Amino acid sequence: MLWVALHFPGLSSEALAPIAGWACQFTPKVALAAPDALLAEVEASLRYFGGLEAFLETMRARLETLGMSASLAVAPTGLAALWLARGGTGPLEALPLEVTGFELDFFRGIGVATVGEALALPRDGLAQRCGSAVIDALDRACGRLPETYAFFIPPERFCARLELPGAAAHAEALLFPARRLLAQLEGLLTARQEGVRAFTLRLIHFDSSREEIEVRLASSSRDAARFADLLRERLGAFTVGQPVEALELHAADFAPLGPRSGGLFGDAAADEEDWARLVERLRMRLGPEAVCGLATQPDHRPEHAWRRVEPGEWDPREFRQPGARPLWLLEQRRHLGEAEFTLLSGPERIECGWWDGDEARRDYFVARLAHGAAGWICREGGEWTLHGLFA
Repeated sequence: MLWVALHFPGLSSEALAPIAGWACQFTPKVALAAPDALLAEVEASLRYFGGLEAFLETMRARLETLGMSASLAVAPTGLAALWLARGGTGPLEALPLEVTGFELDFFRGIGVATVGEALALPRDGLAQRCGSAVIDALDRACGRLPETYAFFIPPERFCARLELPGAAAHAEALLFPARRLLAQLEGLLTARQEGVRAFTLRLIHFDSSREEIEVRLASSSRDAARFADLLRERLGAFTVGQPVEALELHAADFAPLGPRSGGLFGDAAADEEDWARLVERLRMRLGPEAVCGLATQPDHRPEHAWRRVEPGEWDPREFRQPGARPLWLLEQRRHLGEAEFTLLSGPERIECGWWDGDEARRDYFVARLAHGAAGWICREGGEWTLHGLFA
């Protein structure tokens, strides 16, 4: 086996779990080494990333997107990798004993300062003086005893907090630190092979009050760049009530999202995704009420036969109206004289709505209007009205 240890000096224990979820994108075998380190068994992942050097380079690059610095070390055992990450470069035997976490008073008293010097001590005497835990730790680091770790399970929801280095009084200044949280979210979703259609950025003020910015997507995604583009639009129209000292990012309701493969003759999935991203940007700029989807519902009255839906939520088994229906329906029907149209087809009888007090009894026709357009007209109570236009 091959282990990689990531040591984050000064990292709080609360921040370790979100980083572990992010690290699961590289391998499912990630273990917490509290309070400030992670262990990852990576041998099975090296081929996917192109070898050990490419793996480490990719991990370092993605750590930079988080704005975090970590000491990375590689070893055949997890404990040896952890000690190397804490102690820096060099062979295991040359590391100072401080990296082990042992009680050092006894070792200092006998002049032992490195791991190699501790390994050279008589085992029985060392066990009597320091206990079997020290002997077992040294044996596990050297591979003489098997290691057991409880591997981290990526959570079903995301929550991470980032303390800002200084107070931010403008919304646009929050995008850069928010990108770091979005990169953590992307890593967790990649590990779970899932996506989200919404996330919430919470702004924490010095008096512990908070403001929330919700971002909704037209389709499931785990692309941090896409999240950041949408968040930029929201922040551009947002006014911060008071200076912000910390950010929290929350996301839930993960949905399965497998990788997409391109098509040989065009890529319908990619075209659909581009359309979804356009809808998202419009909703961010114009407001969610300004851009919506339309779907049919089972009601024969034209004015009641449609409903608003969120983009991407329409049902492929939508109710289909019988007969011809115009694309453009007038909000208010317009009176027509009998000389203003020529009937082309019809009638289609619509008689329903008695149960809700808006009963309709109409005969609909397709007609050619005086200016040449095809219209959808109806006769109700002996009066002709224009209800929609085909072209």
